[in-house]
Amino acid sequence: MRSVSIAILCAALVFTGAPGCSENDSPQSSALDAQRDTRTSTPVAFDLFDRDDEEATRDVAAGPTDEGGVERAVFWRTESGIPEAQPTGIPTSFADLAERVAPAVVSIQTSGTVDLGAQPMLPPGFEEFFGGGPFGPHVRPDGGPGGGRKHKSSGEGSGFVISADGYIVTNNHVVENMDEITARFKDGSKLEAKVIGRDPKTDIALLKVEPKGKTLETIALGDSDAIRAGDWVVAIGNPFGLEHTVTAGIISAKHRRDVSDESYEDFIQTDAAINPGNSGGPLIDLQGRVVGINTAIRSDANTIGFSVPINQAKEILPQLKADGRVTRGWLGVQIQEVTEPMAEQFGLKEARGALVSQILPDTPAADAGIERGDVIVEFDGQPIGEWRDLPIVVAQARVEKEAKVVVMRDGKRKELRVQVGRLPDDEQLAANEPQDEGAGAFGLRLQDLTPALAEQLGIEDAEGVLVADVDPAGPAAESGIRRGDVIVEFDRAPVDSAEALARKLGATKKSALLLVRRGENTLYVPVERRE
Repeated sequence: MRSVSIAILCAALVFTGAPGCSENDSPQSSALDAQRDTRTSTPVAFDLFDRDDEEATRDVAAGPTDEGGVERAVFWRTESGIPEAQPTGIPTSFADLAERVAPAVVSIQTSGTVDLGAQPMLPPGFEEFFGGGPFGPHVRPDGGPGGGRKHKSSGEGSGFVISADGYIVTNNHVVENMDEITARFKDGSKLEAKVIGRDPKTDIALLKVEPKGKTLETIALGDSDAIRAGDWVVAIGNPFGLEHTVTAGIISAKHRRDVSDESYEDFIQTDAAINPGNSGGPLIDLQGRVVGINTAIRSDANTIGFSVPINQAKEILPQLKADGRVTRGWLGVQIQEVTEPMAEQFGLKEARGALVSQILPDTPAADAGIERGDVIVEFDGQPIGEWRDLPIVVAQARVEKEAKVVVMRDGKRKELRVQVGRLPDDEQLAANEPQDEGAGAFGLRLQDLTPALAEQLGIEDAEGVLVADVDPAGPAAESGIRRGDVIVEFDRAPVDSAEALARKLGATKKSALLLVRRGENTLYVPVERRE
């Protein structure tokens, strides 16, 4: 059970006319590969340190290559030209390093109109610092129903320039739903930026500025797989509006996957001081290469921060540049962790793999014969050690590829073939979920309360159905139902699945009496149906 607090790092959104923070809408997600033909196009190297063109070009990453000789288009440098400072021991100063890379770091100023209807909900003690971002699909309102209120807001974050023609990397939550975006450089100059692409699932956004005769310094992208716990790193950003603040620390850990509810998380943990406003700024190794994108902090501690590995960003940046979105592989299953007690029940020798708790109809998983209760232990030749590995591995698979899936069913190994689908947009997923049918007339979205989800949310009793979302203008919100509530009865009868409750709500002509559990309290709530 976790009892810590996670904070997204974009600087405070300053609201005009009302307190509170916004919950950014979850935009469309998509998928995996913007590509180019290596025979017709050559990547261009942008050099920060005045090397000749031939030397700089050698430093351009080759990028993964698919079966047809098609390679992802790379538009950034991989070498900084800085010799590693103090390969062993404690560095005496980071000043030279900071001076060379700081011109490529920008402060990002945003403004827009946001909806203050609700605040994100995390497990007890978890909270998003200033709204928006990828930390979980469930939300906790800031004081009950109040959606539909829109207010002007401004915000600040950080970013870094990766190409001389003006491409800038930052966090999605820094720019999501913002109408105006400005990049401010170290010399004080400003350029208007536009969003080229966003990926909420990894919290990465790609911006573009027009140099207009200005020479843009760039920063090299390193290899986050090569860093180790204990390596020195430097963070540069815009905490609390204090531009180009430099802090230093070490890599505390890698592969932190228990930070948020997002399936694609794989954070680097660092003790370099990062704060609200550092969001989107670079985490840099001693050779001046970006190894992470600063994204979140543990808000009850001063030295625990989280960064998106730069290799994860490099996988999707070409897609964001070409298509503005990311295409991911998809099976159409809901999964959960296999605990030690559960392993024995499912005939496993050890707790590993991803337990299938639900299969959406008309999906690749359903067509392949995957069943509820299967434990997926291998996908396309890659072992699934823990359940969070599966979404990452599947997302990287080529859409329409036929992949081998190995499951444990009733203690026996079984091999299946699945044709990888395309991960639908969030709106399409919501429309295809049967548990939303009927519940929509009450302004509700429902979700099965699995043991794993109950543990994440700090709910001791996993009986009932979770309220995953509430229409702020709907009848459920008007009756006081909130996201994160658990519905345990419908018209005095127990409910045990989202699909069953949705059917009952759909058949209700006028009103429903719901027994709702919120924390340690349980109350009856009458809700009127609205067409």
